[in-house]
Amino acid sequence: MARVRSTGRLRLGTSVSTQINTRQYERGLRRYFGRMSDDVKQAVNRTRIDVQNEARRRAPVDTGRLRSSIVSRAEGSGRSVGYVIGTNVNYAAAVEYGTAPHVIKPTKKKALYWPGARHPVAQVNHPGTAAKPFLRPAIEMTEIFWRAHASQIGRR
Repeated sequence: MARVRSTGRLRLGTSVSTQINTRQYERGLRRYFGRMSDDVKQAVNRTRIDVQNEARRRAPVDTGRLRSSIVSRAEGSGRSVGYVIGTNVNYAAAVEYGTAPHVIKPTKKKALYWPGARHPVAQVNHPGTAAKPFLRPAIEMTEIFWRAHASQIGRR
């Protein structure tokens, strides 16, 4: 809070001089808005973790590699904070968006063969795969998570 210092006495026909210490007031404002900024960053961080966990929950599991590869990180500073969520698994996009029917041909050999196949083949007509979105639905829940955490700002 600003300190006010007055000099002089109030008498008829005299003037009064007032001095306000604005530095102390500005420091108080910076502390207040800095704390609020930390609360906002914390709410963004909690939202980030919730979205990441939702994406993991929604990820289809075969070996668990895709689910465990989903990570997030905070980005930005000052008044611009956010987050990035994703995975480094090379087949994640095929799971998220599915694949169209396509032909699989050998790249290093003359034929394709896998355990259980009756004989080697020159190519395989793959029917494609259905999309199993896990990131997009999680990201669409950002607003729900954000509202829950933002409503707690200043209440802790």
